[in-house]
Amino acid sequence: MDESKIPIIVSCGQITQKEEDPNIALSPMDLTAKACFEAAKDSEVGNKILESLDTILVIRSFSDTSWRFTCPFGKYINPPYSLSNRINANNVRKYIYSHPGGNMPQWSVNRIFELITKGEIKTALIAGGESLSTQKKAQRLGIKLNWNEDPGSKFEEWGISKKGWSRTEEIHGMKGAIYAYPLIENAIRGKEKRSILEHNKVMGEILEKFANIAKDNPLADRKIGYSAETISSVSAVNPYIGFPYTKLMNANAFIDQSAAIIITSVKNAKELGIPKNKWVYLHGCADAYDHWFLSDRVNFYSSPAMNITCKEALEMAECNIEDIDFFDIYSCFPSAIKIACDEMGININTGKNLTVTGGLPYFGGPGNNYVTHSISEIVKRVRKYSGSRGLVTANGNYITKQSIGIYSSNEPIKPFMPKDTNIYQDYINKLTGPKVRNNANGKSTIETYTVINDKDGPTYSILYGKMEDGSRFIANTPKSKDLLLDMMSNDYLNIKGKVINKGGVNIFYPN
Repeated sequence: MDESKIPIIVSCGQITQKEEDPNIALSPMDLTAKACFEAAKDSEVGNKILESLDTILVIRSFSDTSWRFTCPFGKYINPPYSLSNRINANNVRKYIYSHPGGNMPQWSVNRIFELITKGEIKTALIAGGESLSTQKKAQRLGIKLNWNEDPGSKFEEWGISKKGWSRTEEIHGMKGAIYAYPLIENAIRGKEKRSILEHNKVMGEILEKFANIAKDNPLADRKIGYSAETISSVSAVNPYIGFPYTKLMNANAFIDQSAAIIITSVKNAKELGIPKNKWVYLHGCADAYDHWFLSDRVNFYSSPAMNITCKEALEMAECNIEDIDFFDIYSCFPSAIKIACDEMGININTGKNLTVTGGLPYFGGPGNNYVTHSISEIVKRVRKYSGSRGLVTANGNYITKQSIGIYSSNEPIKPFMPKDTNIYQDYINKLTGPKVRNNANGKSTIETYTVINDKDGPTYSILYGKMEDGSRFIANTPKSKDLLLDMMSNDYLNIKGKVINKGGVNIFYPN
């Protein structure tokens, strides 16, 4: 094979910042640059590799993604160009800023490997970072920071620019991960036929294993090593956020973390003098997405896209799931872990660790960039254990966009050539759910639900329900505190009632 068209990861770098003073703490872009310099050091050829970059891709920041994390201190108008200036990457020709999605780091690795195989690029950097902890502290203390920067120039955008919720879902308050995943979790509980207390215990047991990995990871944000009981028990310091999730079951977004990966060809690695023990190959990969809106899914507890991407990646890598030595399963919430294990054929109680970082609730959930950390940690493992394989799952939106990568330091025996995603995406698109009624009226049953809490307790509920004809709707319940408290204490799955549309909003009244 032409060595100029054999792609490899040659270096990675990660930073976790714990600076308490916002005046001293690094901005998101400076923190990202620091991870890039760490990646340059990891290559063992230093900044020479940064000078050789022809492509820089920055993973979209949370401040440019979600209304919940809008930055009051300014905006980076051209993030990849700002980053290139900081790391003195003066030979870059291609500047890219990704669209949102936790899948985007792995998706971008897959695309860059393809572009190197085609000879279209030579050396690329994928990087991202968040300083949301510093941002939050500065806001709380009334400190004004200047994170505004417009260096000019232009950039491309990769990925899909589309909200993860429909207009009707937004009207009913379902417009973010903390609202969507609790709905998914309660659907899983219904499928597993568990009581609320039984299911809380199971979620705690799953996440305890992740917390224990984070405890031993020097880069982790939460290193306490929480017990299953602590994670699942509702308390003043661990309240419900979106029922049934306590605070310790949610991705920990308010952290300062950055990570960077450098990808090049075998030929260029040799010319730069990068040692072979740094080379890691992508043996298998796949990308797909489930129906964009939760309302349109066949159910809320499965993911055909996750199932298919796993099968396709394993087939490309010519191995089975039992052959994987290291995993990092995307873990924004327990439901993401459970569905991944179900769809990939992994026993969730396996003796193998399901994370190498500690997961988003405990290692840290740096927005769309978490999987850059996943890949960096997997790279470390497969370098250390020759012949081993590491698998990364990357999940965007609400069990929607799926991307998988299988890594090894072993050289593949065939060229990098993923299957055309359209071949299997077409099958997923045909798996349509019930008809959705935007304006629902009549007798109905709750399919799944959540109760959203703030510092004062429950504020409102969101539910999906079924009409007598099998059609689906999204609704709220009356904002009765007694009702909301009861919905968190007693099981309302499959509860019957009636739904009435009032001014475009569906309100469900339990019998």
